[in-house]
Amino acid sequence: MLFRDSAAAVAAEGLSGALAFRMTDQFVHAHGYLPSSSEVTSWKRSIPALASALNDSGLSQVEMLLEYSLPLNSKRADVVLAGTHPRTGEPSYVVVELKQWRQAWLDEADPALCRVAEYKDAVLNPIDQVKGYCQYLVNFNGALAQHPKRLHGVAYLHNARESDVAALRETGETSYGTLFTTDRLGDFQDYLKTQLSEESGARAADDLLQGKIGPSQQLMAVAAQEVRHREQFVLLDEQKVAYRSVLKAVQRAKRADRKKVVVVTGGPGTGKSVIALSLLGELYRQGVPALHATGSSSFTTTMRKVAGARKREVQDLFKYFNSFMTAEPNSLDVLICDEAHRIRETSANRYTRAENRTGRHQIDELIDVARVPVFLLDQHQVVRPGEMGTVEEIQAVARKRNLDCQVVTLDSQFRCGGSDAYLEWVVRLLGLEAGGPMTWEPDGKMLLEVVDSPQELEAFLRERQSKGYGARMSAGYCWKWSEAKPGEPLPADVRIGDWARPWNLKGNRSVMGAPPAALWATDPAGFGQVGCVYTAQGFEYDWSGVILGPDLVWRDGTWVVDRTRSKDPVFKRATSDADVDRLIRNTYKVLLTRGMVGTVVYSTDAPTRAKLRELVEPLSGAAVPV
Repeated sequence: MLFRDSAAAVAAEGLSGALAFRMTDQFVHAHGYLPSSSEVTSWKRSIPALASALNDSGLSQVEMLLEYSLPLNSKRADVVLAGTHPRTGEPSYVVVELKQWRQAWLDEADPALCRVAEYKDAVLNPIDQVKGYCQYLVNFNGALAQHPKRLHGVAYLHNARESDVAALRETGETSYGTLFTTDRLGDFQDYLKTQLSEESGARAADDLLQGKIGPSQQLMAVAAQEVRHREQFVLLDEQKVAYRSVLKAVQRAKRADRKKVVVVTGGPGTGKSVIALSLLGELYRQGVPALHATGSSSFTTTMRKVAGARKREVQDLFKYFNSFMTAEPNSLDVLICDEAHRIRETSANRYTRAENRTGRHQIDELIDVARVPVFLLDQHQVVRPGEMGTVEEIQAVARKRNLDCQVVTLDSQFRCGGSDAYLEWVVRLLGLEAGGPMTWEPDGKMLLEVVDSPQELEAFLRERQSKGYGARMSAGYCWKWSEAKPGEPLPADVRIGDWARPWNLKGNRSVMGAPPAALWATDPAGFGQVGCVYTAQGFEYDWSGVILGPDLVWRDGTWVVDRTRSKDPVFKRATSDADVDRLIRNTYKVLLTRGMVGTVVYSTDAPTRAKLRELVEPLSGAAVPV
C-alpha cells in the first residue's frame, strides 16, 4: 500500500497537487524505480475523482487504502475503501478499480477480454478484474475469510458514458463486480452509501491490514475436493515414506511448537510432484494451512491449470518462491516447495521494492514462512547460475538455525519407462556420475535411437505422433531466441543446415496457433517448436527428441564444453567455467530424461554423433512401438 488516509484528507492532497508527488516518492522507495506516466496520471485524476464522489456523498471519513497490495501476490488494487456498514455497524469494504477510459468494447476474438483505443492489445474486462481481486482477498485475508459478504467490488470508469462501455456488462455483474460510469455518478454515490456509513473507517482499515494472511478454510476445502476429483494418485514404497514423513512432521511441529525441515530428493520421474499434490490434498482435507510453490513459471502455470481447471480460486494456492519476501514467520503450517532445485540465492530482482531488498537468502525466507517447509528436488537439474536448491545447502541452513532436517530419498522412478538403466546411462554419458559413458543395453522399458539429421529426428517423432503418442523436440540453448510478433510467422531461429524451426514462444500469449511458453509441453500445438530447458523442465511426454548443440561435443575421449557456443543469457562473464560446464551438462540431463517411452538424439557435431553411434545400436532390431 502506497498511501492511506480519509477521503477528506485524500481530496485535500489531490486538490493541492501533493498526492501524486507523495505517491511517487512512496513508489520509488518501495520499488526502486519511477512509476509509469499512466500510473502518475491515474493518481492525479482518478483517485481525486473517487475521493470527490465519497465526499459529495457525506462519506468523508471513509478510509482510502491506495495501491493496496494483494497478500502473497505482486498485484495491487487501485483503492480499497474501508468503513462501517450503515445498517449492521460491522466493517465494510469496497474494492475499486479505476479506469480513465472513455470507450471500451468486447474483443471479437475473445469476449472475455475488451479493447480500448489507448491500448494495442486486448485487456481484461475491469468488472472481471475487480471480481478477481475480491475473491482473492476473501481467500487469503483472514479478516474477510469468515465474512465474505463484508466485501464488495466496483469498476469506476469516471470519464466514460454508459452508452460507450455498455458491452462490458455482458460479462455479468455480481456483488464483487459492478460497473459505474460518469453519467451514473448519482447511482454510484447511492451505491457507496448502501455499503459505507459516515463514521470513521480507520478501525476497519486496521482490521483488514492486520488480517491473518494465508489460504482460508473454505478455499482449502474446495482444493481438497478438486484434488479428490482428480486422478487418484497411488503412492508406492518410498513415496509413501515421504508422504507420511511430512504428515508426521506437521503433527510433531504442532505438538512441540518447533519447526522441522523435510527434504525429498529423487531423480526425474520419481514422483516428487505426485507426492506434492497428494500432500496438498490431504493437508487441505485436514484443514491445515498450506501452499505449493515453485521457481518455474511453466511448471506453476501447468499446476494451476491441472489442479484449478474447474475452480479458478484453487489456482491461487500455487505460488512462486519469491512470493514470501514479506510474509510473516510461521504464517503457514506447511509450504511445499516443488522443483526446489530452482531455488535462487535471493528473491530480489529488478522489480523488487527497495525495502524488500534485504539480501536474505531465498532458502531462509521459505523456511521462515512455514512450521514445516518441504523441499522436493533433484540437484542434477540445477541449470542456471545462482540456483541453490541442493540437499547440502538446505541442510546447512537448517543446522545453522538448529532445526531438525529429515531427508527422504526416492529411488524408483516412473519416467523413462521406469528404466533405472536408462537414467544410469544418461548420467554416466554426461559425466555426472563416475564410470564414463557405457553402451546402451536395451532393457525392454525405454527405447533409445541416434539419428544423423534434424530432418530425420523430426520425421521420426511425427511418425510416432501419428500413432497417437505425444512428442516434443528440445535443444541446448545454442541459437538466438527472437520475439514472435502477432500476425507474423514464428522466427525460425534454430537453424541446422537447411532445416530451421522456431523456439517455443516466450511469454503468456499464443501466437499463430503456437501455445504460450508455459503450455508448450502439454498443448498438442507445441509440436513443431523447439523447447528449451526452461520450458521442458518438470514435464514429460511419450517421445523426446533432443538436439545436442555445439556447446557440448566429444573430443579425444572426453566431453568438451564450449561456453562461447551457448546463447543462454544467464551465463555472465562472472560465471565460472566450472559452473558453466556443470550447468550445461545438467541441461542435457534434463532434456534427455523427459521421455516416457523413448528418446531420439541428434548432435550437430559429427564426431559426437559418431561417439553416440558407438554407444547406441539402431532401433531397427528392437521392438519399436508404433
